[in-house]
Amino acid sequence: MDTLLEGRDLLFTLVLKVGFAAALAALLVRFRSFRKLVFTEERDSDQKVMLLLFLVPPLAIGVMLRLVGGYRFFDLTLEGSFLMGLIGGRIVGLLGGSLISLLPFGFHEWLSAPMAALVGLLAGVIRDGMPEKEDIWHFGPFLFLGIPQWLWRLVRDRKGHWAMLPLFACVAFEVALIEMANALPSNWVFLIRPSNWGYAALVVLSSVMCVAMAVKIWNNTRIEMNLEQNQQLLLRARMDALTSQINPHFLFNTLNTVSSLIRFDPDMARGVVLKLSNILRRLLRKHETFVPLREELAFIDDYLDIEVIRFGRDKLQFFKEIDEASLDWFVPSMLLQPIVENAIKHGLAPRLEGGQIHLRTERRDGRLFIEIDDNGMGMPPERLAEVYGGGIGISNVHERLRLLYGNQFAMNIHSQEGTGTQIRIEIPELATEEAAAG
Repeated sequence: MDTLLEGRDLLFTLVLKVGFAAALAALLVRFRSFRKLVFTEERDSDQKVMLLLFLVPPLAIGVMLRLVGGYRFFDLTLEGSFLMGLIGGRIVGLLGGSLISLLPFGFHEWLSAPMAALVGLLAGVIRDGMPEKEDIWHFGPFLFLGIPQWLWRLVRDRKGHWAMLPLFACVAFEVALIEMANALPSNWVFLIRPSNWGYAALVVLSSVMCVAMAVKIWNNTRIEMNLEQNQQLLLRARMDALTSQINPHFLFNTLNTVSSLIRFDPDMARGVVLKLSNILRRLLRKHETFVPLREELAFIDDYLDIEVIRFGRDKLQFFKEIDEASLDWFVPSMLLQPIVENAIKHGLAPRLEGGQIHLRTERRDGRLFIEIDDNGMGMPPERLAEVYGGGIGISNVHERLRLLYGNQFAMNIHSQEGTGTQIRIEIPELATEEAAAG
């Protein structure tokens, strides 16, 4: 089907064509599955099929709109085939180009399917031949402006820029198609045929811009996903660092308790060792960011059993008021142990007798409330300020909560010298293991 355009009609059609390509690329990138496909450079067979399922239907619909309705700017056969090969490789380019051009073949455009398949295949060959796949994503709308600089570097340093290869290939394919269309019957292949080489340059530029706009939009998404992944890795590193600060402190005190018990009460030391093994088993599960509250309470029970043996029952008592509805609530791992340890070490250890710790939990209005009170020595104002300022202990708990919940949590500390300390934590609901993993 021969289409001869010039002047304003040609410019209007080419602008709409580039706009449609950009809109289609922006629409596809809104799907999470497609973003993952774009972010992945090495794709297996299933992922290649998924890429075809995302790209072929909208491109085929564009071709149909051109054939049925006469909307020439919707046809992105060459650009789509080249893009699928460049992003997905030879198989994706070959199959994708063949599939989107099946309908024109039924309208007696005999060369549409072979040309689209060949363009997709050659684009895949270009992708496979590039040493660094990351150079593909440097193919932007204004890359052609860097051609003089590229030529100068090529002459001076004999060093090229691989991102230029897709640019030159796209231009070569469009020019070859124009020349072939001029030498063949008009209905064998679709092309927006310009009347002179000035208009031909605009046609070639529009094809380059269609491909480059899609690559640019998808590359911006890749950059955002990469930044998000790096932020998650940084968060994980910071969480691991905070946890590693808590665990040695706890283990040091526990091992000292075991060491002292072995001298005068081996049977009790054996019981402490069993409880310590439970604690160590839990500490080895550092990959778990969240755990059910019942597991956290079991951990605290083992820890306090050891501490009661260490200090004596007349000096340390532990009372719990637990809301049964809160036991399956997911809380950050190792949330309570640093707080209880701090209460024992700094609040109750200086007392001669009668040390008490009260733990209360309550589930209300989609939030979990945890209170830990002690009747210890309390903290002076300057010590209380250090809790929010940094250091090891309760400040780490505050920092972990901030990293995990942002501004969706509350942690309030009230302390008075000689009276004791109350810590109140309020966190949003993570009611299932899937939610905690997310």
